[in-house]
Amino acid sequence: MCNRYRIEVEFDELWRVARPHRDMTNRANPTTEVFPDKPGLVVRNSPDGERELVNLTWGMPSPPTVTNGRPDYGVTNIRNLDSPHWRGWTGVNNRCIVPWTAFCEYEDTKPKKTARWFAIDDRQPLAFFAGIWTPWKGARGSMKNPRTGEHELFAFLTCEANALVKPIVRRPCR
Repeated sequence: MCNRYRIEVEFDELWRVARPHRDMTNRANPTTEVFPDKPGLVVRNSPDGERELVNLTWGMPSPPTVTNGRPDYGVTNIRNLDSPHWRGWTGVNNRCIVPWTAFCEYEDTKPKKTARWFAIDDRQPLAFFAGIWTPWKGARGSMKNPRTGEHELFAFLTCEANALVKPIVRRPCR
């Protein structure tokens, strides 16, 4: 599923629609493209119960069998919530919403893949993915550039692709 998305919206509109109580981004401009293992805006309930707007790293911790001691790049899209690996993060405390205006899927065209963008409609209005987040300690990134330490991570919750997206998406989510 999606491994690139963008949010193009004014901060005040995001604030009005998402209704957080606290901004941890210092009114950062939310207009950006987001890629795996990079920061993305998330609205979550903080440990003290306040709804807050924060920047977290995109990609929940991978199952240990995937990383095999290497730095973790993370899982960006989660569909199988029955998996024991994800169950611990499906409670209310780990839920979040992720703002977006368009997301990208790569069509397997030759000689190289083609980026196909999808949005709610041509106006690309603000929308939200359901997601989960967690604090996590370990090594992120690549073997060449690992980032060891404490991280706050998020991922989307996804479902089977609809008729519009399915012809482009050929791989399942975890």
